[in-house]
Amino acid sequence: MRALYLGSGRQAARVRASSSLSVRRMPPAYSPPMTANESDALAGIPRELRDDVRLLGDILGRVIGHHRGADFVDLIEDIRALAKAARRGSEADWERLSRRLADIPEHLLPDIARAFNQFLNLANIAEQCHAAPAPHWPSVSAEDLTGVRVELVLTAHPTEVLRRTLIQKYDAIGAELAARARFGDAERRESDERLERLISEAWHTDEIRRERPSPEEEARWGFAVIENSLWDAVPKAMRDLDAALPQPLPVSTMPYSFASWMGGDRDGNPGVTAAVTRRVLRRARWTAADLLLRDVNALSASLSMTACTEELRAAAGGEFEPYRAILHRLRDRLFATRAWAETDEPPPADAILYDREVLGPLLLCHRSLVACGMERIAGGPLLDTLRRVHCFGVCLAWLDIRQHAGRHEAVLDEVTRYLGVADDEGGRGYADWDESRRVAWLQGELQSLRPLFPREWPVSDESREVLDTCRVVAENDAVGIATYVISMATAPSDVLAVALLLRESGLDRNLPIAPLFETLDDLNAAATTLDALLSLPWYRAYVGDSVQVMIGYSDSAKDAGQLAAAWAQYRAQEAIAEVAARHGVRLTLFHGRGGAIGRGGGPSGQAIASQPPGSMSGSLRVTEQGEMIRFKLGAPQIARATLSIYLQSTLRATVAPPPAPVAEQRSAMTELANACLASYRDTVRNAEFVGLFHAITPEGELADLSLGSRPARRAEGGMPAKADDLDRLRAIPWVFAWTQIRLMLPPWLGADEAVRWLQANPSAYETLRIWPFFAMQFDMLAMVLAKADTTLARYYARRLADAPQQRMTEALIARLESLRKTLPQLDGSGTLLAHDAAMRDSIIVRNTYLDPLHLLQAELMARRRTGNDAEAVRQALNVTMAGIASGLRNTG
Repeated sequence: MRALYLGSGRQAARVRASSSLSVRRMPPAYSPPMTANESDALAGIPRELRDDVRLLGDILGRVIGHHRGADFVDLIEDIRALAKAARRGSEADWERLSRRLADIPEHLLPDIARAFNQFLNLANIAEQCHAAPAPHWPSVSAEDLTGVRVELVLTAHPTEVLRRTLIQKYDAIGAELAARARFGDAERRESDERLERLISEAWHTDEIRRERPSPEEEARWGFAVIENSLWDAVPKAMRDLDAALPQPLPVSTMPYSFASWMGGDRDGNPGVTAAVTRRVLRRARWTAADLLLRDVNALSASLSMTACTEELRAAAGGEFEPYRAILHRLRDRLFATRAWAETDEPPPADAILYDREVLGPLLLCHRSLVACGMERIAGGPLLDTLRRVHCFGVCLAWLDIRQHAGRHEAVLDEVTRYLGVADDEGGRGYADWDESRRVAWLQGELQSLRPLFPREWPVSDESREVLDTCRVVAENDAVGIATYVISMATAPSDVLAVALLLRESGLDRNLPIAPLFETLDDLNAAATTLDALLSLPWYRAYVGDSVQVMIGYSDSAKDAGQLAAAWAQYRAQEAIAEVAARHGVRLTLFHGRGGAIGRGGGPSGQAIASQPPGSMSGSLRVTEQGEMIRFKLGAPQIARATLSIYLQSTLRATVAPPPAPVAEQRSAMTELANACLASYRDTVRNAEFVGLFHAITPEGELADLSLGSRPARRAEGGMPAKADDLDRLRAIPWVFAWTQIRLMLPPWLGADEAVRWLQANPSAYETLRIWPFFAMQFDMLAMVLAKADTTLARYYARRLADAPQQRMTEALIARLESLRKTLPQLDGSGTLLAHDAAMRDSIIVRNTYLDPLHLLQAELMARRRTGNDAEAVRQALNVTMAGIASGLRNTG
C-alpha cells in the first residue's frame, strides 16, 4: 500500500495568508512535466509532514481494504500507477489510463472516485496541521491599533463541496493529528486507534449532499466555525498582540469582528425569506448565549476568592463569595436568553439583548480583581471572556442583509402607482422616472412626517417579502444587523430607496447602507455616485462621519476579465477614497472577494498591501467565502495565524501605504486593461462560445452537487434564467466549471494580449514590475497558469465536444500555452513560479491523485450525456467534482 499513499505527501508547510493552497500544472500536450519530478518534490517536503501524510494514507488504505478487499485496493493502485506513468510518459500512456477507467464496472465507480477524493482530503488535513506558524509581530504600539478594525464577513457561497458532517470528522482527524505530535509511544498507539476509527467513519460517510442545504443550515455551519475555532482563536490572537507590546492592551481594545451573510443574503435566493432571517438572528443569539454560559460556568468555578472592592460587594448583596454571586446572576440571565431564543415570542424582562448587559458584570469582577492585587487572575480566562464579548457580543456575528436594487425599485413602483403619484406626463410609476425625479421624490419622502405606505394595499408577494424583511431589520432597532448591502447598485436613488423602506418599517437607527458596485460600468461610475450621495444634505446627515461602499470582485471579473476588472477596482477605490476625504467622512471599503483568482482570491496579505494608498484608513471589511472559511478559519491555530496576517497587513497599509502609481504606470496599466478587456469580451461574447462552455465543462452537472442554497443563475422579472444566458450565470459556477476541467479560463483569458503588449514595450514592464498592485496581479496569473493543464483540457474536449468545439478548444489551448511561455520570459526566470518552490512542489505531487479524477469525470460526463443516468454514474460524477474541488482548494 505504500505507493498508494506516499504520493499524497505534498508541499512544504507554508502560510501565505492565501485563500488557497496550490495544485499542479500539467504539461502542454503530452510532454514531460514542469521542471521537477514527483520524487524531487517529495524530497523537499518536511519530514514531519511527509510522515503524517504517510500515516493517514496507510490508515486509509487499511480501512478501504477492510471494506472492499485486496482486489479493490489493487485496482486503485493500478490506476494510480497508470496515472503516474502517464504524467511522465506519452500519449499512449494517457490512452492506457483512459481505457482502464472506461473498463471499470459501473458499480465500482463511486468508490474508486471516493478513494482518490479521500486521499486528497486527508493530505489537506496534514498540510493544515503543519501550515500555521506562530504569529510574528513587528514593532507595534497600542496607539497604532487605535481605530483599527478588521471585520471578516462569512458567506455561504456555494464553493464548499463537503457536507458539514464530513467537515466535522475531518476537523476531529486534524485535532487528533495535531495532538499526536505531543504524545509518547503508548499514547501514540491509542491515538492511531482513534485516527483509524475517525478515518473509517469518514470513509463510510457519503461525501455528497442529497439535497441542497437550506439557508438556516448554512447559517448553523457558520456558527459552528465560530464555536469550534474562532471562539478559541480570537483571545489567543489577542494574547499574541499583548506579547508584542510593551504593556498588554486595554480590556476594551478589540480590532476583530465577524459578520455573516448566511440567512441574510437574499439576492437571487428565494429560500432566504424574512422568516428565515428572523430565525437565523435568534439562532445566533442562542449560540452566543450558549457559548457565554460555558465561559461563565467555568469562571464561576474558578473565581472562588472573597477579597473584593466595596463596589463589587455592594453589587453582590454582601454574599460570602461575591464573584460567584455576580456570575450566578449572569448565568441565570443567559439561561433565560437561550430559552427565549428558541421561541418566536417577544423577549422576557430577564433576557439579554445588548452586549453591555454581559460586559457590566464581567468588568465589575475584572476591576475588583485588579484593585485587590489579583491581576494575574484578572488576566486569565476572565480576560479571554471579556474579549470574546467585545468581539462576538450577544449576537455572535452580526448579519448583513443583501438584496438586489431592482427589488426595492419594484416596491416603490407598486406603491407610487397605487397612490397615484405621477410625473408631469401622468400615470407612470417610480420605475419610469429618471434619476433626478427619483432623488427629489425620495428626499421629500424621507423628510416627510407622514407614512408612505397605506395599512392595506394590493402589494405583490415579491414586494411584500421585501417589506417584511425591512420589518425584521427594524425589530430591536436592528441590533444584530450589521449592514444593508444593495446588489447591482448604479445610482444614488438605489441607496435612498433602502433608507426610505427601512424608515417606513420603523427603524430609528441609521443602519449602514452599502451600495455594491459590481460591473465594469458601475465601478467606473462608483465615485460619481458616492459624490452625488454625499452632496445631499439628508444623506450626509444620515451617514455621520463614516460611509461604507462595497466593491464586487466576482461579477466585474466575469464581466470584463480579471486584469481589466482589477484595474477598474483599483481606480474605483482610489476615486471613492478621494470623494470620502473631500467630504470629510471615514471610508470603509467592503471587499467582496472570492476564493478563486478569477473572483478576487489570492494571498490576503499581498492583496491588502496592493490596495490604493488612502483606501484602508485602518478599516478592512472583507468576505470569507465558501470553502475558504474552512481553510483559513476552520481550525483554531490556522484561524489565529489568519487573524494575525489580516491585522498586520491592515496596519501596514494604513501606517505605511504603498506609493501611488506614477503617470507612466497608470498609462501602461490602462493599455493592458484595454487589451485584456477587448480580447476577453471578443471571446466570451462569441455566439459559439456558450455551446463550448456547456459541452466541455460540467456546468450543467453542477446542479446535482447541491453546493449551496442559492441558484446558480440570477432570475429576472420573476422568470427562471435561461441555460444559454451567460450574463445571468453567477460568477461562482462560471469559475467553478472552468476550474474543474483545468483550463482555468476566467483569470487568464485576455491576459495573453496584455503580456504581448508588454513584450513589445519592455520599458513599460520595467516601470510596472516595482508596483505592488501589478506584482500581485502577475504573481496570481503565474499561479493560475501553473495550475492550468492543457493535457486534461484537451482530453475533455476530445471526449465531449464536436469537431468545431474541439477546434475552439485548441485555439484557447494555444493561447494558454503561448502565455505560459511568454510570461516567465518577461522577468527572465524562464519558468513559472521560479521564486516559489514550495508551491511548485505542491502542484507536481498532486498530479497522481487528481489525474484519475479528471479522466473519470470526463468519462462519466460522456456516459450521462449519452443517456446513462444510473445512480452509480451520478454519484461517481458528483464525487469527482467534490474531489477535484478539494484537491484544488479554491475552485470557486
